[in-house]
Amino acid sequence: MTLPFSGVDSFTGIHPFLLVIAAASLDRLVGDPRWCLHPVVVMGWWINRLRRLAERLAGERPWALRLAGAVITVLLVGSSGAAGWLLEQWALGKVLPDTRPIALTLLLLALASALAGRSLEQAVRAVLRALPSPESAQSEALSASRTALSWIVGRDTRELSSPEIVRAAAETASENAVDGLFAPLFWMLLGALIWAVGYQAAPGPLALAWGFKAASTLDSMLGYRQGLLRWLGTAGARLDDLLVWLPCRLVALTLPLAAGLGPQRSWALLQSARRDGAPDPSPNAGLSQAIYAHVLQIQLGGTNRYGDQCKRKPLLAAGCSPPTATTVQAMLRLSQRLELLWLVVGLGLGWVVATVAGTQ
Repeated sequence: MTLPFSGVDSFTGIHPFLLVIAAASLDRLVGDPRWCLHPVVVMGWWINRLRRLAERLAGERPWALRLAGAVITVLLVGSSGAAGWLLEQWALGKVLPDTRPIALTLLLLALASALAGRSLEQAVRAVLRALPSPESAQSEALSASRTALSWIVGRDTRELSSPEIVRAAAETASENAVDGLFAPLFWMLLGALIWAVGYQAAPGPLALAWGFKAASTLDSMLGYRQGLLRWLGTAGARLDDLLVWLPCRLVALTLPLAAGLGPQRSWALLQSARRDGAPDPSPNAGLSQAIYAHVLQIQLGGTNRYGDQCKRKPLLAAGCSPPTATTVQAMLRLSQRLELLWLVVGLGLGWVVATVAGTQ
């Protein structure tokens, strides 16, 4: 494989951003092949084992579980970031320079693995494709759609009707667009900027992206407010909230622009989304769903069942039409446009950095 940036001696100026663009393009092209071991799977393997060890040592003591959760968080996020940094230093030629082409290829693949643009689209579209059509068997199609949905949401899907399935697909597409795509992309672009200005010994795109993915995986596996996880998962959940906070707000700010709306209208939608999303227990999920709801003019939120519990989520863009399969598809296309916008802005930033460096 010959990479467009493989001939550069130093990743400064525009080159780190070209690397991120190549990774995003690879993610859109191939997604996450099932035959390939994914870094998140490795993270999950370690989380399960560390969790069992922590629960055995801490018992049911809240303070001990909180401490154990903090230790797990530091170990997993720190080791994930360090692994990314070591691969970056190899790709930069600081280690085993004769094997740098191999390292560059692995770096590109690792960066693409941190993005979930294509895999999220595939999962959501699988739910939509399984929805009942006029000529299909309603019960069989509903069962298939519920099963596909259960792979990507935490709510109970066994009794959901077709409109409820579509709403769940829309809500997970909007929330996970931030968690799975734009938040890691933000940290990649920040790492690219650090490299672009010449700090190549510092953590770069992969180190920051893998550190974020570790926190996100911790939150998805331990961030439940029940049982021992009320204390054990606190540190990972709080760190994930912190790392998603800024990317989520940048999505809320730029999504209306990606939809072709003017600055005044975009600002008004942002304020509406902030108001609607504020009652959500998550500092980020409510806002991310709300901005998609307002831009597409669909109502999200309502009652969800989790096991034997029903939770009522705040209504977002109340009074608008409920989502349809067509509007969910539009949501996925809008995420594609926003990703392109972010990459173009990143490339422009790299050009500015390269220009300024060239005039000094």
